[in-house]
Amino acid sequence: MSEALPAASLDQLFRSARTYNAFSGEISDETLHQLYDLLKWAPTSANMSPARFVFVKSKAAKARLEPALSEGNHDKTMAAPVTVIVAHDEDFHEKLPYLFPHTDAKSWFDGPRENRRDPAFRNGSLQGAYLILAARALGLDTGPMSGFDNAKVDEAFFKGTAIKSNFLVNLGQGDPASIFPRSPRLAFDEAARIE
Repeated sequence: MSEALPAASLDQLFRSARTYNAFSGEISDETLHQLYDLLKWAPTSANMSPARFVFVKSKAAKARLEPALSEGNHDKTMAAPVTVIVAHDEDFHEKLPYLFPHTDAKSWFDGPRENRRDPAFRNGSLQGAYLILAARALGLDTGPMSGFDNAKVDEAFFKGTAIKSNFLVNLGQGDPASIFPRSPRLAFDEAARIE
């Protein structure tokens, strides 16, 4: 990896990419597999990979998600070709003997579940961001959001497990008319420093 991506790729991933509020099109199951198979290679602490993704695509699954949606997110989510529930497994450590085999990393996280919540949330959030970038890399538009009832989502999709929802991402071909004007970003000197 010795060369920067071309400007067009950087635009697609970052500079021209936007958060859409209306979507059309269809997304094949094969594309969703490609999406996961791309994002899974991005780094997490000790390769813990705590994120769990539910690709809500069928009418039945959308109906289970619907009661958890806030009013402002309802219509766009119900109309999106796919909505991804980005979640994290608070018992991620059970898979560490496979994911991080060169040391006993599982023992680092044994004990009460509350001791695993922060690393699961932090690394699961990272993986959710990777999902957005992977989707953009595959030519999909995204609409990440909170604005839903996590407890209702967890009850409908993760009942009886250690998996907790974090945020949602609508996927599809974004309607340019649905985006807001580009909001400003902080300048380097406002958000960063070199020491």
